[in-house]
Amino acid sequence: MSSESVPIQVEGVSKSFPVYERPADRLRQFVMPRLQGMLNLQRGRYYDEYWALRNVSFEVRKGEQLGIVGRNGAGKSTLLQIICGTLEPTLGDVRISGRVAALLELGAGFNPELTGTENVFLNGSVLGLSRADIEARFDRIVGFADIPGFLDQPVKNYSSGMFMRLAFAVAVHVEPDILVVDEALSVGDEAYQRKCHARIRKLRDDGATILFVSHSAGHVTEVCDRALLLDGGEMLCFGQAKTVVSQYQKLLYASAEKRDEVRRDIAGLGVELGLDQAAAVTLDAPRRRAAQDKAYWDDGLVPDSTVVYPLQGCRISDPHIETLDGERVNVLRAGDTYRYCYEAEFTEPAVAVRFGMMIRNVTGVEIGGSASHPEADPVAFVASGSRASVAFQFTNLLAPGTYFLNAGIVGLEGEEEKYLSRWIDVATFRVMSDPDRLATGFVDLCVVPRISLT
Repeated sequence: MSSESVPIQVEGVSKSFPVYERPADRLRQFVMPRLQGMLNLQRGRYYDEYWALRNVSFEVRKGEQLGIVGRNGAGKSTLLQIICGTLEPTLGDVRISGRVAALLELGAGFNPELTGTENVFLNGSVLGLSRADIEARFDRIVGFADIPGFLDQPVKNYSSGMFMRLAFAVAVHVEPDILVVDEALSVGDEAYQRKCHARIRKLRDDGATILFVSHSAGHVTEVCDRALLLDGGEMLCFGQAKTVVSQYQKLLYASAEKRDEVRRDIAGLGVELGLDQAAAVTLDAPRRRAAQDKAYWDDGLVPDSTVVYPLQGCRISDPHIETLDGERVNVLRAGDTYRYCYEAEFTEPAVAVRFGMMIRNVTGVEIGGSASHPEADPVAFVASGSRASVAFQFTNLLAPGTYFLNAGIVGLEGEEEKYLSRWIDVATFRVMSDPDRLATGFVDLCVVPRISLT
């Protein structure tokens, strides 16, 4: 595949950093190898190696948005710095095609002593624009940053939000082929964040490739095509964003004693996880008439993206949707009322227990859900050996399409709420098409339109 269609190619990249036990060892490492070389002595080493990345390989296609997820210290920022060229890999190769604009940290590439205007020209030139190009874009950059009255002030006097606004405005207006964003958009108010993400979407629609690091799992599934999970410097899995994020959440919520086991399970799944789930269930499902008199059961609607969290004293079983008459169904009519049910068995005592459910679309966006009890008033105590029948009644106001169900039970451990049991994509259902539907979007808000013509 050509470099134009694959602007980012990472092959076998590893990165190690020296770790010195004492400050004096750093000096010894600087001086002694040179002295030993002059005297033809065997060279010693006065540091340990810390491998931030180990054998990471993947490709990103043109116009694709790739999410990179992982716990703190997983190697995400190191990987981005290598892709941007600010770090050299110890092993492996990175091939980049096109202009790269990066927001790796607050104010990177800015001189704090210069004014905002001066930094626009400085940063623009660093990103490959001529002075004439920057002058042509200057008004758009300033308008997007929206920091009137501060452009002639040194940026060292800026707030973190103002700093980020100006940096982002420059980065997106150089019209990069590749945009790299490392948690930078967590700075600023919600309105500005929406503005930034709208601009990122436009860049992607125009053919730019986006690398996006975020700790917000829902955001990654919403805006990214594929995702990559790093942990301990290793790439555990790579594939469809929703599937990879589910594995990341499973690892994130695993207890310390089970984390290694969960990590091995995820690594065993390999890369390129998760075909388009909507396509999969559609191909497997028998053809039915679009319009039905009532909901029914379709044997072909079986998810293959189910993720089960490690059990913490509780086991969920038999998740399903049923009508109010108790009939199991997974093809639903819009506007009807159903129950989402599951059973729970407690193998250990639990305190402050709450039961929950969530509905997600095929890309993993959380459409809606519910908890059984408010956080301030949970089930105080559940004895070991207890069983619970859980039911959430809901009215189906969803748009026609395929959806996935989660089930989860939380309890209190010390002062922290943790999952006792959790299933991601434990069941799937489809909402029938409705040729008379007026509502748009995921959810029917029961809008009553009134039009008056004169």
